[in-house]
Amino acid sequence: MSGIDSTSPDGVRIALHELGGSGPTLVIAHANGFCAGAYRPLAAYLSGSFRCVGIDLRGHGDSAAPASGVYSWDDVASDIISAVLSLGEPDVVLFGHSLGGGTALLAEATHPGLLRGAYLYEPIVFPAGFRHPDGQNPMVDAARRRRAIFSSRAEVLSRYASRPPLNALRADCLAAYVEAGFADLPDGTVRLKCAGEVEAQIFATEENVSTERVSGLALPVVVARGIAVTGFGPGQFAPELVEALGNARLQDYSHLGHFGPLQDPETVGADATAFLSSI
Repeated sequence: MSGIDSTSPDGVRIALHELGGSGPTLVIAHANGFCAGAYRPLAAYLSGSFRCVGIDLRGHGDSAAPASGVYSWDDVASDIISAVLSLGEPDVVLFGHSLGGGTALLAEATHPGLLRGAYLYEPIVFPAGFRHPDGQNPMVDAARRRRAIFSSRAEVLSRYASRPPLNALRADCLAAYVEAGFADLPDGTVRLKCAGEVEAQIFATEENVSTERVSGLALPVVVARGIAVTGFGPGQFAPELVEALGNARLQDYSHLGHFGPLQDPETVGADATAFLSSI
């Protein structure tokens, strides 16, 4: 437990982590399958202007799993609402990545005024009516195949650093994820904290988050994306999301992909600091 945990409306304990800094509070909400600790290198570039608090969304990192075993995006959004309110701080801003970005927008739509502003990197929000080709999200099966047990963190780090997609992460970001995202077992092995089935359930229901649900928000937002990729990716819908939101602008990164905040936390952190400090 982190010492500043919160509890969601359905009783799920949500772990919050102090990631450094002082000033206005900035909450960091992670991508599916990750955890707050993976964003410590990013927080290092935000902490000069903000008190950074990372949230482990349900079933991730040190947070509990719902008793139902079912994961919905609205429930994940409730984790963000509960966490922000539990901090008891005015004018909270948020940095959200992928799942963390999409559910932050759902949180603001459900609880207007929750946040003062947000910098969102490839938030998962699809155009109304979107469906994956052939009705299948390939990320679901990939998540269910994810290996859970390794002999050591050193083995994890060696494996992840040698193959895509995680070999795209900056070395310190990958190391931070491996450190925080695995639990030590009694026999000396380590286990992935976010089970593959949790990640798969979240991927399987991501189409339920549409621009219709978050349109017209007054919240000042930057929607950032990486364009150094080809083929399908959530960044391709960023312009439509910007159009749907009431007070948003688009930020492109020509050298980054979907893992941008973990690929170049220095550049992304500087841009997020500039925007969130200006509103």
